[in-house]
Amino acid sequence: MSFSGNSRGRTPVIRTALIGDGIGPSLTPPLHEREGGELGLDYTYERVDLSGQDGVDLGAVLEDLEARGFAAANVTHPYKQRVLAHVDETSEEVRRIGSANLILLGGRRVAHNTDCTGFRAGLESFLGTRPRGRVLQVGAGGAGLATAYSLLGMGFAEVVIHDLDPAAADALVDRYASVSGDSRLRSSGGGLDRLLGEVDGVVHVTPVGMAEHPGTAFAPEDLAAGAWVSEVVYRPLETELLRRAAAAGHPVLDGGLMAVGQAADSIALITGREPDRERMLAHFLELIGED
Repeated sequence: MSFSGNSRGRTPVIRTALIGDGIGPSLTPPLHEREGGELGLDYTYERVDLSGQDGVDLGAVLEDLEARGFAAANVTHPYKQRVLAHVDETSEEVRRIGSANLILLGGRRVAHNTDCTGFRAGLESFLGTRPRGRVLQVGAGGAGLATAYSLLGMGFAEVVIHDLDPAAADALVDRYASVSGDSRLRSSGGGLDRLLGEVDGVVHVTPVGMAEHPGTAFAPEDLAAGAWVSEVVYRPLETELLRRAAAAGHPVLDGGLMAVGQAADSIALITGREPDRERMLAHFLELIGED
């Protein structure tokens, strides 16, 4: 990728944006800007909040960013699927998952999904040598598409998908039937209570636990001894689910590593430089503390 202002003796200039609704509180902009600076770049990150706008023309939004010299745009809710109608090329992950959270601009528009890679990196680090027998994913919505795709590449013997809407779980299973590899992929059939005592771990990907959606999607106390719990929510960093799971003696992974991982993977794709992920995690925790 070429940058403006990258001639000898000048700091490379990178302009990036975040497109979404209600993105004012997002921690992604400061994460990108500080790490970009640490990498020796003149790196700015602009929010493009489309809240309350009817009939948004995403193509026009991307054209405007390109005209202003932006190198890339992260994309969040509710545009991760709609933006695909306005790109020239998609990564393998995007083709499989059906959504993107990063569009590289300039010349050809290329769509990537760093939600899945960021989630996988965090979970791989957390799991270490823990058993990878049966894993349960609770939630089959947009985020669940990315996490399920990641789970299928991590060597689990069985991946079970549960959702309050059994049809949504079945649809996810059907979508990934051809890429499940050595993992057995199936839906829960609507039953959850029995499964909790029969899995090595649970990945939770519903909105329950966010500040505006308090509570838990299941009772972690019903898990088998030693079973772990992974969360994608990071605001709050300690959800009620994780708090109760930890109190019951279960290893837990909060959503922070996924948040940092997707940002780090985006920066690498945008700049061609490898960010310092430990440094970014420390910054993320600092931002969460301030929040």
